[in-house]
Amino acid sequence: MANIEYRTLGRSGLVVSTIGLGCNNFGRKDTLTETQEGTDAVIGAAIDAGVTLFDTADIYGSERGLSETLMGKALEGKRDRIVLATKFGMDMAGLNGPDWDARASRRYIRLAVESSLRRLRTDWIDLYQLHRPDGVTPIEETLATLDDLIAEGKIRYIGHSNLAGWQIAEAEFTARLHGHPKFISAQNEYSLLARDVEREVLPAVNRYGLGFLPFFPLYNGLFTGKFTREGGPSDSRIMHLRRHLLDEAPWDRIERYQAFCDERGVTMLAATFAWLLAQPGLSSVIAGATKPEQIVANAEAATAWKPTAAEVAEIGEIFAPAA
Repeated sequence: MANIEYRTLGRSGLVVSTIGLGCNNFGRKDTLTETQEGTDAVIGAAIDAGVTLFDTADIYGSERGLSETLMGKALEGKRDRIVLATKFGMDMAGLNGPDWDARASRRYIRLAVESSLRRLRTDWIDLYQLHRPDGVTPIEETLATLDDLIAEGKIRYIGHSNLAGWQIAEAEFTARLHGHPKFISAQNEYSLLARDVEREVLPAVNRYGLGFLPFFPLYNGLFTGKFTREGGPSDSRIMHLRRHLLDEAPWDRIERYQAFCDERGVTMLAATFAWLLAQPGLSSVIAGATKPEQIVANAEAATAWKPTAAEVAEIGEIFAPAA
């Protein structure tokens, strides 16, 4: 087992592994985790490695709900060993009935949570997350509904994803005003090449004590160290679906970063995890995997190197955003 570390999710009492498993690959076509057998293998390897945070969403999979369905079966007999996180609020193409784009409403949340609980074969969800605001429903209605679900024992904690800084502040003060449980986590895209959250989102997250969960932390795998200007693994997401990310990557900076890693005898994967985990307020790095060896490598890399503050700053400077 990797010498994995654990942190609280923000100022809550929910403890999670510093490496989480992103479950959007479960049920994705042309991957080993498209099948139940492949999903079982990755989930088993993750649990054996000490990973506790499993993050999915109701829309994940080649068809909506498939990731949750595969996970529900894979987690039978193992449910108590993990922190199960899922999300609601994206377009389920009518699977939860007509929603009129009000997917953060009381009506819709009630339908969505029951569907997720059924697919996941569980009585409760540890972290239930608003996938994105719907632009229709007042945040007080969303919070009030989630408050009821906590009281009923169907969910334990609440989080959100893709909120702007001002929306995070609005949610915080709305919860305070009405006495509702507060969101404890925020999930937004963040990596060495996607750092917009540093402007407003991370300051809001840290001001209100949320735990931050970056998605696409390896920029779709670009920072695994497996890619060069010429290409990478043929079965990777970048080569199969997002070749433009490779073609548009800032290779001069990435090669400078590789030299930085080589000088210290550390892999790019380990250095990238270390940089992320050194950021204030960051609780866990959620990374996907389609093979057991990938999640094991992620877990081991997360504790492989402890950079100095100067080294953290130097990595950040290599990829400093344009002014």
